[in-house]
Amino acid sequence: MKLVGISGTLIGAKTGILVKKVLEEVKQNHPEIEVEYLDLMDYDIQFCDGRSLSAYSEDTRTVIEKVSAADFYIIGTPIFQGSITGALKNLFDLIHPNDFRNKVMGFVANGGTYQHYLVIENQLKPIAGFFRAFVAPSYVYANNDHFNNQNEIVDSDLLDRISRLAEEVVHMQKALKADYSQVK
Repeated sequence: MKLVGISGTLIGAKTGILVKKVLEEVKQNHPEIEVEYLDLMDYDIQFCDGRSLSAYSEDTRTVIEKVSAADFYIIGTPIFQGSITGALKNLFDLIHPNDFRNKVMGFVANGGTYQHYLVIENQLKPIAGFFRAFVAPSYVYANNDHFNNQNEIVDSDLLDRISRLAEEVVHMQKALKADYSQVK
């Protein structure tokens, strides 16, 4: 099983820190699971405009292939202007909906204040629903108070929520894989 953690932003460090922390928890507790960190800052992804996959740049095709090949996901975004990033929305637009179908998604988000935690409920979960993906019941929202000046997570409750999310996505993925293998 392959878990891909996506940092869906082109600026800042906190989203990546959160995604990587969930991946670290999975690696530590479930070494049999392959994990990969995908940071959108590392790629020059073209804007989705409906052309065929072969017409996109190598970076764009690489990201599409990595995301499409994953078995389940941790998806992170900062909250800008009360919404997910354009970079993450563009990624969702580039991926064929069938590539997310029946896969587990766990969400992490961060913002400057507490006010935007509902973006996960009101935007990310409905997107996952459109894709017919399974969503972990827990999610992680962090704000600036959860980090120190070196961008290290210093809030114990946040660390507990990260651990819970890591366990939930693995548990859900293993249960779904077992259920689907019995159907075939």
